[in-house]
Amino acid sequence: MSLHRGPLPGEVEFDRALRPASLDEFIGQTRVRENLRVAIAAALGRAEPLDHLIFAGPPGLGKTTLAHLIASAMGTNLTVTSGPALASPRDMAGMLTRQERGDVLFIDEIHRVPRAVEEYLYTAMEDHAIDLVIDADGPASRSVRLTLAPFTLVGATTREGLLSSPLRSRFGIIERLETYPDADIAQILERAAGKLGVQVTKPAVGLLAARSRGVPRLALRLQRRARDLAQVLEKGAIDEGIVRDCLERLGIDDLGLEETDRRILRALVQRREPTGLKMLAAMIDESEDTIEEVFEPHLIRRGLVVRTPRGRIATAEAFRHLGLPGEKGTLFG
Repeated sequence: MSLHRGPLPGEVEFDRALRPASLDEFIGQTRVRENLRVAIAAALGRAEPLDHLIFAGPPGLGKTTLAHLIASAMGTNLTVTSGPALASPRDMAGMLTRQERGDVLFIDEIHRVPRAVEEYLYTAMEDHAIDLVIDADGPASRSVRLTLAPFTLVGATTREGLLSSPLRSRFGIIERLETYPDADIAQILERAAGKLGVQVTKPAVGLLAARSRGVPRLALRLQRRARDLAQVLEKGAIDEGIVRDCLERLGIDDLGLEETDRRILRALVQRREPTGLKMLAAMIDESEDTIEEVFEPHLIRRGLVVRTPRGRIATAEAFRHLGLPGEKGTLFG
């Protein structure tokens, strides 16, 4: 299982314990935090709910955490759900009617909300009302409009391009989260270590940050695995040696690549020609969505893969990383 996919079942409570209590404690994403501070202060000053907003960006950057902090700053309740969980309009209607004034409804993976459910959101977001059809299958069917309390919808998406134009246009605030610099990741790890009562040396923190792909969720997972190894080896602290041993056991190399990343590179190197996503997914036995959302962004950022109109191509840097000779006069060398 990839270390940098979504939260695992046993990690939810752990992540909650490490969650910052306010925007002041949230590390990184400075521009996003400042914009949220302004929007929240303005909404509180007018005694109005915060405008609907979207967080876009790769997994593990803090979109869910920011939704919790928004609800806390506004002094309202938070309801958390996800696009795939809203299978029918009835699910959406039940959730919307439970919202009180100013409450925050957070929908993760909002780009996966079914179209029939999405249409319920249009009037809910703009008019604070929804239309329910009663006895839809009988001759006495009729539509009833229910008034909703003004609320704030916070959506999170890793695929902003899949949001429909009608839905996207109804959000007043759109913020894009970027991967974190190593210095911010190091601060997050040091804060987490303090909360957990774990001793970790600065060189160890620096190494963990450098291998975390700029993703706090992954960095914290790596730190937990290093903590486990230090405990088993009866070490008093997580030092650089422990981290290197841990990363080697996990198969994470000096560019932060794990085995699936290297399988992608080897597949592209083997083809030595532009490769479509469907073909690549079949070659490494991985889903197209996972390749595109989880693995490919880091490979592109590191200059190992480029996208062309005809498909993905491994670069000269990919050949060098795999220890293979490239080809002169092409992207390979």
